[in-house]
Amino acid sequence: MDSKHPKYQIAETIELIYKNGLTTTSGGNISIKDADGSIWITPSAVDKGSLTERDIIHVFEDGTFNGLHKPSSELPFHEAIYRARPDIKAIIHAHPPALVSFSIVRKTPNTSIIPQAKFLCGEVGYAPYELPGSKELGEKIAEAFSDGSQSVIMENHGTVVGGKDLSETFMRFETLEFCAKTSIRAEIIGGLKALDSHEVARFEHHDNMLPEFNHDHKGSEERLARHHLKEIISRACRQGLMISSYGTISCRVSDNSFLINPININRRALNIDDFVLIKNGHKENDKVPSRAVKLHTHIYEQHPKISCIISTQPPNLAAFCVANAKMETRTIPESYIMLEDIPILPYGSQFEGGREVVNALGKHVPILLIANDSVLVTGQSILETFDRLEAAEFSANSLIDSRIIGKLQPIQDHELQDLKDKFLS
Repeated sequence: MDSKHPKYQIAETIELIYKNGLTTTSGGNISIKDADGSIWITPSAVDKGSLTERDIIHVFEDGTFNGLHKPSSELPFHEAIYRARPDIKAIIHAHPPALVSFSIVRKTPNTSIIPQAKFLCGEVGYAPYELPGSKELGEKIAEAFSDGSQSVIMENHGTVVGGKDLSETFMRFETLEFCAKTSIRAEIIGGLKALDSHEVARFEHHDNMLPEFNHDHKGSEERLARHHLKEIISRACRQGLMISSYGTISCRVSDNSFLINPININRRALNIDDFVLIKNGHKENDKVPSRAVKLHTHIYEQHPKISCIISTQPPNLAAFCVANAKMETRTIPESYIMLEDIPILPYGSQFEGGREVVNALGKHVPILLIANDSVLVTGQSILETFDRLEAAEFSANSLIDSRIIGKLQPIQDHELQDLKDKFLS
């Protein structure tokens, strides 16, 4: 995305934010600071649902601007942030629902619920309320950023997020909203359990280094698998089952090889050539696979019937992960048949080859939760694995919502046995 002109970057990002329900028609603004010191910014009072690159405003250092409209009324705080933080080159301000919930109770979300969020978002700053568009608001927000924060909750207003470029800023923004939404859902089922600094650090030392092999020829089966993986990861992002900053998917190509997505690439922007082929314990040359590559390797080695693995963090399943809570699957027949009983493993079980994860999986355990990390789903095909993931997230959503209206009445033991005898024997 960031090789494109700033106008196109901003238009594409605001469209993505709007389509994913992270802002309203009139709410929010995005800017990029150009190398010459000028700023490209969204306009004032233009529909975010139909905004195009032609609507983006170019603001020069002397305060003059060029464009079809006036620049956003929040331009002053964008300028204040850029002055306070020369390392920040892009800013997103919006009113996503979960982060606004934190804003109006005057709290900041805890990003230590999962290690990826902590590394990407860090500690979240807080800016006291001031009148929108005012110089004072810009001063308060710039002060909140001056301590090194990359994200700030604006009291009774929303959030503002910065980054080295717009791609990183969007990933941080989306991840912060994920943290907020997941935390709220976790509170409904018993409260979240955050990681300490030592636990977070374990993630960064997760070993994904493998010897290389030269991969000059891609056979037809591999090329088809690459297309299927790209399609399903894009679908997962559209369906809210994966976000831009986290999610791993892999599939077998042969008995001794599989494809897996690379590390640190926006999941929404993956191309078919980005996926990394792993063969006989070696990785495709000049690519770096996901940190989960050794875990996936051991799963495929020990479970020959598994042909696809997805690790991800949809908000309702992630709520069970960060609450360290067991998820009941005896809800409706379709859920139990697809999911059976879902164990939850302790944080850390996914590291160092994931022996505990590998041993927990089996014919009647196709899916499991890892505390403060992810849901790991397996299947005999890419579509079956994705279907199972969808069913699990839908079930988690229903379970959390049901807490508000009554006590869960699970399928009874004799009814469960009938399901097992007919569908799972």
